[in-house]
Amino acid sequence: MSKVVRTVVAIGFLLGLQGHAAGQSNGNSNTSPFSIARVHLEQNATDGDYEVVLEVNSGGEGLEKLTVLSPDGRKVVDYTATGKPTLGMRHFHLETPEPNDIKVLRSGYPEGTYTLTGQAPSGLKLSGKVTLTHKLPPAATLLTPKPDAENVPVKNLKITWAPVKGVANYVVYIEQPDLNFEITVKLPGSSTSFAVPEGLLMPGTAYSLGIGTVSKEGNTSFIEATFATGK
Repeated sequence: MSKVVRTVVAIGFLLGLQGHAAGQSNGNSNTSPFSIARVHLEQNATDGDYEVVLEVNSGGEGLEKLTVLSPDGRKVVDYTATGKPTLGMRHFHLETPEPNDIKVLRSGYPEGTYTLTGQAPSGLKLSGKVTLTHKLPPAATLLTPKPDAENVPVKNLKITWAPVKGVANYVVYIEQPDLNFEITVKLPGSSTSFAVPEGLLMPGTAYSLGIGTVSKEGNTSFIEATFATGK
């Protein structure tokens, strides 16, 4: 569901605020906030599966320790770099498995506040809190091109969808793994279309397309389709 981005062309708004609340200092001068700390629930409405995505960035030094406690006190992340010297790891992008049963995911990752703590090799400590909700936005309905459409023009292609009430943003991506190509854009919640820049699509090529609705909490519902351009 969440893809390893190979080639990303950022158009429109930079991808941001995909979660709830960044790291927070606890008031101790020896403790700093994480530069990025966010969590969100993601649904693939086409495949009918779900996952929780957690992103953490120390903002400078690597972390030799990172712990994430769930609202019920369980360790859902417990990372330690062993051996000396170590630079640790600075950026974590973690994804759960993708069960088809939302109840399974809700049980393993309940709603509420998750507490993050980290430590750098220098002794610097970091802390933060993020909030996970299970409320998902409605999925979009693709209008053009139709799913599995063929002979789609490579010029003047406009992707359109029916408006969804109450969403904060839309995320649109087009990818072609064999060409090592992907474009991802984030658009305002008032958008109902995206004009593909000319020169990006190749004739006679099959592409995957996804449209995600993003709630104000950062949770996302994706739909996926394929289309093929004409020769």
